[in-house]
Amino acid sequence: MFDVVALGELLIDFAPRSVNESGYPVLSANPGGAPGNFLAALNKYGCRTAMIGKVGDDMFGRLLVRTLQDAGIETKGILSDPDQFTTLAFVSLDESGNRDFSFARKPGADTCLTPEEVDETLIADARVFHFGTLSLTDEPAASATRHAVALAKSHGLLISLDPNLRKPLWKSEADAKAAIEWSLCQADIVKISDEEIDFLWGLSPEEGARKLLDEYGVSLAYITLGPKGCYAVTKACRVTVSSPSGIHVIDTTGAGDIFGGSAMSRFLQLRKAPAELTEEELSGIVRFACTAASLSTQKQGGITSVPDLQEVTDRLSRE
Repeated sequence: MFDVVALGELLIDFAPRSVNESGYPVLSANPGGAPGNFLAALNKYGCRTAMIGKVGDDMFGRLLVRTLQDAGIETKGILSDPDQFTTLAFVSLDESGNRDFSFARKPGADTCLTPEEVDETLIADARVFHFGTLSLTDEPAASATRHAVALAKSHGLLISLDPNLRKPLWKSEADAKAAIEWSLCQADIVKISDEEIDFLWGLSPEEGARKLLDEYGVSLAYITLGPKGCYAVTKACRVTVSSPSGIHVIDTTGAGDIFGGSAMSRFLQLRKAPAELTEEELSGIVRFACTAASLSTQKQGGITSVPDLQEVTDRLSRE
């Protein structure tokens, strides 16, 4: 059985390494895509996972599949499209390591997954189904995502969501909001940023968390606060956890995904429903995830920046 099956985008992140004599950035290619980053963290911390998606039948598509296989992620649900290129994301970083994205995805292979191509056997053999909203930006992947969510619900899986808002990929902000709203209504566990809550409703993290529980039926919500840490809530308890201090940030790409996968790994170890978590257990989950995500920012990329378990536990012991 798989602990988590995820559906969504796999892509290459091109991050700047230097500038040439003409002022153009010299770029480094890194494996990326939020669901892949999420699963890589889960595998790193002892879980069994699988990915559903589509890449191009090209050099980067093959590299991505191999990278996931090297990370221990089951890839039989990833198809290769001979007619479309693997999506490329070009990342620019400011002095604090925060990033902005430009995408070559018109279309990208990930948007071409059809409902018929979703491997139901993977979903049927899992505890949790995870998705984000980037697979809802275009058809047929949007229909494939909705189909996969329906399959997961029919098999009794917990539904995990990271909205992962990327405004440049949406035709309009109204379309983005509608897709995120639909997704939130499907989810049991949500990892969402304070910026995404402000985008959706103009609310504080605390107000947004209450809205998620009361109006959308979410059982467990993690509201990430960037370098400040995370506010997490269930119906029974709530905690605020600060990120570790003294981290030298190089690249924040994938940090939110690594937070989500790290938190899910600790949650699944407890073998409890979200509503059964104690305040101490919820705090432990979030402390681990904040630490793993923070440590990941000391390296470039997403999948390749997940810190080893020993590195995380050593850092936690010093906090």
